[in-house]
Amino acid sequence: MNEGKVTTSLADVVYEQVERDILTGVYKRGDVLTELKLSQRLHVSRTPVREALRRLEQDDLVECQGKSIVVMGVTHQDLLDLLEIRLRLEGMVTARCCQRITPQELTALDEIVTLQDFYVSRGLPEKIQESDGLFHRTIYAACGSRMLEKQLTNIHKRLLRYRKLSVSNRTRAQQSTEEHKEIFQALASHDAARAEALAIRHVELARDNILHAEAAQ
Repeated sequence: MNEGKVTTSLADVVYEQVERDILTGVYKRGDVLTELKLSQRLHVSRTPVREALRRLEQDDLVECQGKSIVVMGVTHQDLLDLLEIRLRLEGMVTARCCQRITPQELTALDEIVTLQDFYVSRGLPEKIQESDGLFHRTIYAACGSRMLEKQLTNIHKRLLRYRKLSVSNRTRAQQSTEEHKEIFQALASHDAARAEALAIRHVELARDNILHAEAAQ
C-alpha cells in the first residue's frame, strides 16, 4: 500500500486540460463541446470525459443546454466579481502571512522574484506568468488558512487568460516585479501593515491593467 500517495485519475487529467483550455480561451464562450470530439482530441474514452464535463458544469464553466454542453467560461461580470473578491482578500492574506511565513518560504519567495526579474529582462511572458503565479501561491500557502489559500488560488486560476494578457505588457511586467520585491521586503521585515497596503495596491494596479487589456481586445 502507498498510504498518503496522491493519485491522479484519467478524469482529473481530462478535467484539468479542458478547464485550462476554457480559461485560456482555446474554447470560447458559446462553443459547444461533445464527449466524442473531446475523447478523440485527448485520446481517451468517453467515460473520463463525461466525468470531467460534470465537474466543469459544477464549476459553472460549462452548461448543459438540452443535449449540448456549452462553454460559459468567465463572463465580464465574473471577471469584475473575481477582481473585487481578490482585492478584498489579498491584503488580509498577505498581512497574515507576515506572522507565519518561515525562513524557508522567504528564501523561496526571494528566488521566485529573482527569476521573475530575469524573465522580464529576457521578455519571456509565459515564464513571467508562471513565476508571478508561483509568487502569489507561495504567499497563500504561507498564510495559515487552507480556506483562504483555496479561494485565492481558485481566483488566480480563473484569471489565467487575463493575467496572460497583463504580463504580455512589458512595462506592466516590470512594474509587477518591482511590486513583488516591495511585498517581499515587507514580509521579510514582518511588517504586516506595510505588506497589506502593498498587496492591495499591487492588486489594484493589476486589476486596472487587466480591465484595460480586456477592453482593448
